[in-house]
Amino acid sequence: MIYQFNREWLVKKFQEIQRRILLVMEQLSEEQLNWKPNEQSHRIANLVLHIEGNIKERIAKGILHQNIVRDREAEFSAVFISKAELTAIVEGNFNFLIDIVSKLTDRELEQTQLVRNKERTNIDILHQCAAHYSEHMGQIFYIAKLCLNESYKSTSI
Repeated sequence: MIYQFNREWLVKKFQEIQRRILLVMEQLSEEQLNWKPNEQSHRIANLVLHIEGNIKERIAKGILHQNIVRDREAEFSAVFISKAELTAIVEGNFNFLIDIVSKLTDRELEQTQLVRNKERTNIDILHQCAAHYSEHMGQIFYIAKLCLNESYKSTSI
């Protein structure tokens, strides 16, 4: 396996996700960041908290072996979060993630962790995280488009 390629690809992917989430959040008010389209949907604020929880569980706990207790249910609670706090959460967590990924050795990428009773390599987990965060980024974009309508500015450029 070509680990350097994977490290570089993952760093670029996580940087892109961070950049695009921050760009869409800049377009929204605090009320819009905490709004949800219906009872079955999530708020952008909750999606950001959910990504943060996943980073803590998969990276801080799973890769770095830190003593982390995740409260997944709380990630989806109806708590109002300021725009400044959400921005800090995105910046801080993705900066942490990018820093860790860029420093992982080949051996650390090959190490395994238990996820839902299945042993998986850290490199597999990181690729799954990239996909997972991309899916939530799409949800964030959709909610932003519902809020902003024609004033929504694409983040892909």
